[in-house]
Amino acid sequence: MAKPAGHLVFTLHTHLPFVLNHGRWPHGSDWLSEATVECYLPLLRMLDGLARDDIPAAITMNISPILCEQLASSAFQEEMTAFFDQRLRSCEETRRHFTDTQEHNLVALCDYWRAVHEERRREFDAMGGDLLARFRRLADRGTVELISTAATHGYFPLLSRDESLELQLRTAIDAHTRHFGCRPRGVWLPECAYRPRYQWTPPAGPRSGKVRYRRRGVEELLAAHGLEYFFTDVHLVRGGQALSAYRDYFPRLRTVQGQEAEFRRREGRSPYLPYRVASRGGTGDAVALVRDPETTLQVWSRDAGYPGDEWYLEFHKRHFPGGLRFWRVTSPASDLGDKQVYVPERAEARARAHAEHFIGLVRGVLERHAAGSGDNGVLCSPFDTELFGHWWHEGPVWLDHVLRGLAGAGVASVASSAYLAEQAAQGPITLLEGSWGEGGDHRVWLNKDTAWTWETVYQAEDDLWNFVARAAWRQQPLLRRIVAQLGRELLLLQASDWQFLITTWAARNYAEARFAQHYADFTRLLELAKRVEGGGAVSSEDEELLVGKETQDFCFPGIAEHLEAAAALPPA
Repeated sequence: MAKPAGHLVFTLHTHLPFVLNHGRWPHGSDWLSEATVECYLPLLRMLDGLARDDIPAAITMNISPILCEQLASSAFQEEMTAFFDQRLRSCEETRRHFTDTQEHNLVALCDYWRAVHEERRREFDAMGGDLLARFRRLADRGTVELISTAATHGYFPLLSRDESLELQLRTAIDAHTRHFGCRPRGVWLPECAYRPRYQWTPPAGPRSGKVRYRRRGVEELLAAHGLEYFFTDVHLVRGGQALSAYRDYFPRLRTVQGQEAEFRRREGRSPYLPYRVASRGGTGDAVALVRDPETTLQVWSRDAGYPGDEWYLEFHKRHFPGGLRFWRVTSPASDLGDKQVYVPERAEARARAHAEHFIGLVRGVLERHAAGSGDNGVLCSPFDTELFGHWWHEGPVWLDHVLRGLAGAGVASVASSAYLAEQAAQGPITLLEGSWGEGGDHRVWLNKDTAWTWETVYQAEDDLWNFVARAAWRQQPLLRRIVAQLGRELLLLQASDWQFLITTWAARNYAEARFAQHYADFTRLLELAKRVEGGGAVSSEDEELLVGKETQDFCFPGIAEHLEAAAALPPA
């Protein structure tokens, strides 16, 4: 075996907003079903293969609590059945179409897609549709370390109350423990967004700049819950220009306005070491693992990285009706009408070649770090799980070859906790505020198109926490049910997905409608709670509203207890 060059912490962030019971196509449950077929099942198959073959490689992976709640639901099983039926029917109908038009190479691809979907259905049925149980077994075996994120992926730096962050974390830890049998040791901060302790003012709404109050640093809240580490972007550690990868998949991000100045430089901080993060004047700290700037775009970028290779499946072009993809990238800059026919065998060969290139790239980065510092470092590669299989169809095959080849190159692929158990963190240091989004700041989530959503969130936060602070609801079963559902609606309202979809126009109408609906439901439930608190009667229409929302937005059964605990959080 080659001389050890260092460690790789490969991390997958797995999250979708709550889409069950909120439509099917194009942005409802089909979104979840497609991610399952294109990403989750291939990754499970790949990880099972590593475990079966005793490959000494482990990855870190979070499955967001709100995604866990959906994957564990019987409604998910029903949606998957309908989705498989639709896709296989599309394969047959599209095959007949291409047979009639004598496009024989596309007929062969219909057979390819039919085989893919039949195989994925067999895998899904063989595990009884229980993806979480399969991930849990892989975690028990050490092939993957499962961590968590905020309950509904709320954007921490922009939420206006520490109680809201506390609720996101308490609910997340409870859901993770319920689904996986243990508490998480680490956490993925939504959008890798961080804020230190300071005097904060709401960045939107009528109180912006007029009120200021001290807020805890994000790491203080993590430490209070025993969450030992998180992931951050390199510009928040050492300053400089932020990386950007999402713009290759959402071109509208290039037009989002924001200050383009680089983050203030901080010399002497390497991205290949872990750092203990603490805010000045704060209590509690947590370790940050830093995203590698050299290899990130090689994996993320369609313009400059592997996914833009001419032989890979083109993400943006589908055949309608049916929604199947039959074309290859050809060139990232080529018009959709110029795309050439996909050749699966050539694409798989390119995935193997790109895996070998990545392994060499990782080893080279770690060797340069060791030569300059005298110690072995860690290269942290965090990505959205949807990149592997959805945006980049061949991603799971590429990752399989990477993880199987690393040990032979002298690089240890290790889970985060295993690495941190052996490597002391540097610091403590302070971290700059920002995210891994476009510009490295908050502009993707807070801009002229989304400011109204934050005014709404801030009003809902104040309304809920002011009501929960009163004791009357805690001993009244009906009122407790109403407050629990209020908490669910607030959490769903806080999902960062809505602002992202609005900003990128990826599903703007859907996001705005979902956001407005959750706030309308929140408002109606709050009015009902106040009426019941005052001794008012509950009509059959009121009961129908409550039962309907409990059924539709069924997540987080223990939320009432978390609301009580979060409300008791003392001021910072």
